[in-house]
Parts: sequence; structure tokens; C-alpha cells
Amino acid sequence: MISWERSINIKTPYEVGIMREAGRITAEALAATIALVKPGVTTGELNAAFEAVQKKYDVISPFKNYPGPYPYPASICTSVNDELVHGIPGDRVLKEGDIVSIDCGTIYEGFVGDMARTIAVGQVNKSTRRLMEVTDKALEIGISTMVPGNTIGDIGYAVQTYVEEQGFYITRTYTGHGVGRKMHEGPQVPNYGRPGRGMKLREGMTIALEPMVLAGTPETIVRDDQWTVVSADGSLTAHYENTIAITADGPQILTAL
Repeated sequence: MISWERSINIKTPYEVGIMREAGRITAEALAATIALVKPGVTTGELNAAFEAVQKKYDVISPFKNYPGPYPYPASICTSVNDELVHGIPGDRVLKEGDIVSIDCGTIYEGFVGDMARTIAVGQVNKSTRRLMEVTDKALEIGISTMVPGNTIGDIGYAVQTYVEEQGFYITRTYTGHGVGRKMHEGPQVPNYGRPGRGMKLREGMTIALEPMVLAGTPETIVRDDQWTVVSADGSLTAHYENTIAITADGPQILTAL
């Protein structure tokens, strides 16, 4: 389903600066989209809100027409409740107590910013809120390990250990990834791993780290639309993501307002 560019592309400080602007535009568009999330809104309306901000900057999403079983038809992914990733926006109406994960990106001057957040629709129950908080915290913990000399395994181990200690599950099928001139570059960055294993992080690497957490199982299935990934047992899921630059001064979040 995902088209990968396997090479590792080290970015210059100038290129990281371009990616920071790509990330800022993405964050602005996502903030405008999140502001619309409430009961009665459709996922298609969320997609339109995101595109309206991008139109202001004359930029586009790397998601639109992304190659797969058929070209992805929208600018964002909207994954509701048991939908982990790649949910397609449309006529689905959000209801009180739902959660929706919005995965989104921007191409700016040839570089990509990529991020995701899970948002509550109205009031959600305590267990749902805890799933969201754990996933958000897992992203924070993973980012803290992203320093030169640490490994891909160190990132995954940190995320996995925290999530599983909290009683939740990490998918083994979908991963974070390098990002830059393409949305999916090397290396793959699983949300599980063993410390000290895998590629060492170097200055100039840019990585989209994205914990994808499930409440009841690590297993997933793909729906008949050939894009939407759901938990195999119908349990809730959450997804948080930022684009990170590896620098001598520590990890820098590029998808920030």
C-alpha cells in the first residue's frame, strides 16, 4: 500500500528550514481543521477546511493522489474510533463521544511536513481520554530519544515500553518513516524495538515519528475500500505524529505553529 523511497536523505540546515515552513503550514491547517470538530460535522467537511488553508498558501497535500490500490482521493486521512490510519473523508457524520485521528501533510518548495492528531468529538469517556493521552505521551517520549548516536531501536523501544506498560498495544504493521522530498523515505521507524539495534541517528535526518496505539489488540485489517486500516477486534485506536529533525542541539519538532 505504501510507496517507499528507501534511501536515507540527509538534509542541510537550509533544507530543514524549508521543512519547518512546510510543517508550520501543516500545523496551521490542522489547527483550523480541529477547530471544526464537533458532533454533526462530516469528515468531508474537515478535508475541505484543511484544503482551504493550503489554498491560501498555494500548496498541496502529498496525500492527494498518493499511489496505492487506487490513488488516495483526499488531502487528509480521517480515521474514526476503531480506524487506525488511512480513513477516507466523506459523508460520515461525527457523533458525540467519537474520536477522529487526522493525518495530514503539506508539500512546500519540494519538501514535506507530515503530522497527525487524535481529537475528541464532544465529550469522551475516561478510558477513551486515557488512550489519547497515552498515545500523545508516547510521541513525546519517542521524540526525547531522537538524538545523534541513538538508534532506531532506541526510539521504538521507548515508545513500545511506555505504551505496553500502560496496558495498550502497538501495531507491528505500520511504522514511522523518514520524510523530506518524498513523504515516505528511509529509514522505517517502528514503534517497537530493542535498544541499541538498527541504524544510528545522524544530524540532518528528518523523521516522521507516529505512535499508532490500539486499546485491545495489535492486529489490524484493511477494509473493503482498500485503504482504511481498522483494529481487528473493533477496539478504539489513536494516532499522533510529528516531523522531527535530528540536530546536535537535540530533536527539533518541525510540525509546530
